Amino acid sequence: MVPFSFAGHDFLASPDGALHWPAQAALLVADLHLEKASWFARLGQMLPPYDSHATLSALAHDIDRCGITRLYCLGDSFHDRFGCDRLPVAARDLLTSLTERLDWVWIVGNHDAGFIDHIGGRLAEEVEVAGVMLRHEAVQGDVTPEISGHYHPKLRLSMKGRHVSRRCYVATATKLILPAYGALTGGLDAHHPEILKKVGPGASALVPVTDRLLRFPIAA
Repeated sequence: MVPFSFAGHDFLASPDGALHWPAQAALLVADLHLEKASWFARLGQMLPPYDSHATLSALAHDIDRCGITRLYCLGDSFHDRFGCDRLPVAARDLLTSLTERLDWVWIVGNHDAGFIDHIGGRLAEEVEVAGVMLRHEAVQGDVTPEISGHYHPKLRLSMKGRHVSRRCYVATATKLILPAYGALTGGLDAHHPEILKKVGPGASALVPVTDRLLRFPIAA
């Protein structure tokens, strides 16, 4: 994980989209989209049914290495409001073991709005922590520091004839959008007008690598 500062607070960012907030003993992740594969299967598009377990196993690893006591899921934790009911037994057991040991907060997103909690944790529309708003979707024009998800930002570059795509964080002085953490999620180009409209001018795409944070200015 790579250190960086946002809104006067120190964080550690991982390439997979987990954001560690040491002062709060917390981990933040966005857009797990659990049970996305089973949602597609109901529509006749068969995908390997292992996305939820892969996502939760990676999350359990990040939880253990960071030693946190609180976790915030910034919305779209399930791909749809009934995704929780479709969790396979192994994935459900793993998730329940995590929610039982942590102060787990589900911030509700547009995909999982209205889902009934069967697996621990507590639901919230948004949460304020140390002067920073945690919500699913960035609020355009709000000057309060906020951390959100929703857009699954990715940085796409052309390098020596090769096209490279990486999960990225999109940041300004007051807004930070996390990449999607889920194993089966696509991404929206960090230069997309919808992202830039929400965050305002002065945005950068942040890409954590092994020992440093790469920063790429982005503009309309």
